[in-house]
Amino acid sequence: MLAIINGKILTITKGVIDKGTIIIEKGRIVKIGKGIKVPKKAKVINAKGKVIMPGMIDAHCHTGIFADGVGWKESDGNEMTDPITPQLRAIDAIHPEDIAFQDLREAGVTTINTGPGSGNLIGGQFVCMKTKKTNSIEKVIIKQPSAMKMALGENPKSVYGANKRMPSTRMGNAAVLRNALVEAVEYNEKLKKFKDSNKEYKKKLKDWEKSKKKKKGDKPKAPEPPARNLKHEALVPVIEGKMRAMIHCHRADDIITAIRIAEEFKMYFSIEHCTEGFKIADILAKKKIACVVGPIFFSRSKYELREMTPENPAILSKAGVKIAIQTDEMSAVKYMLLNAGVAVKYGMDEKEALKAITIYPAEIIGVEKRVGSLEKGKDADIIILSGNPMDYKTRVEMVLIDGEIEYKR
Repeated sequence: MLAIINGKILTITKGVIDKGTIIIEKGRIVKIGKGIKVPKKAKVINAKGKVIMPGMIDAHCHTGIFADGVGWKESDGNEMTDPITPQLRAIDAIHPEDIAFQDLREAGVTTINTGPGSGNLIGGQFVCMKTKKTNSIEKVIIKQPSAMKMALGENPKSVYGANKRMPSTRMGNAAVLRNALVEAVEYNEKLKKFKDSNKEYKKKLKDWEKSKKKKKGDKPKAPEPPARNLKHEALVPVIEGKMRAMIHCHRADDIITAIRIAEEFKMYFSIEHCTEGFKIADILAKKKIACVVGPIFFSRSKYELREMTPENPAILSKAGVKIAIQTDEMSAVKYMLLNAGVAVKYGMDEKEALKAITIYPAEIIGVEKRVGSLEKGKDADIIILSGNPMDYKTRVEMVLIDGEIEYKR
């Protein structure tokens, strides 16, 4: 049992508790509030003069799958041999001992949603995991798969256009993506027909078995299942609206195309990066589309980033769009607080910026019952800071993941 006392607790969802207490047992928060009696058996951490908040969450990064500091040879994030690869799973490529995870832990990033890059129209399945030290990813997974990565814009068309194959234009992007979704819909319809036929077969078989002693007749023939197709199979939860499609888009017109296709196939989706989201903030707000925005620390490395602005998170947030701030990085995920601080500098409300790196990403990923805020019953993923999280001089003093101290300054 562990008790953190005397700190200023930013619960994120339940306000601020001055000189509060958090009691942790078996990796979970069992009590949180003011005036709580500390059990005698508890180990005490005195956080007097410190700020306590939930561990940060990056809803879109590539930690562990793009190896940090070793270049292309050890990079497993883009299978750029086919524009449609939904059957790929990040879980099969993430190296949990990648040095980047240590950087994240020390910076207070305790949960990440990590996976394939944007070289393909459909890149594969992301995984949501803790950043705690481990030699097996199975031990730190929160949600698998957590989303299906898709991409529009320059990346897929440049990758395949360079090889003189489709897609090489934005029209090609949309057409190839639509075709993959149509094939998944048709495959799903075949599956449903098979399931219905199988139910009917079982009924006929039961009737035949009851009457076979009295009547002669051939045994009912079992229906043939459709041949397995891993691509289509992986997309079935997406076209059924059970798995989020996280769609990489920078330009406003690509965002509109993503919305058009997602609505056509009735997908549950979010817009990733949303660089020109500020141009269509009213549309995104009206349609209640969650946006995973960023990175903010980024150069204009390609044409579609030419109008990027650090005011984007503030404009979207003020319009009523639920946003998470992302880094799109590997070890540089450690700069999440600085990203949020820059968003505040350029007009974003401070409380909303904190939510954008804690509870909002948790909600977008679908893991808010476990992480993203400091509440009774949630995982004890907690960071203790030297001061205001939005002050660039603030340092992370201690990091707990599942109630265990993973870093102490």
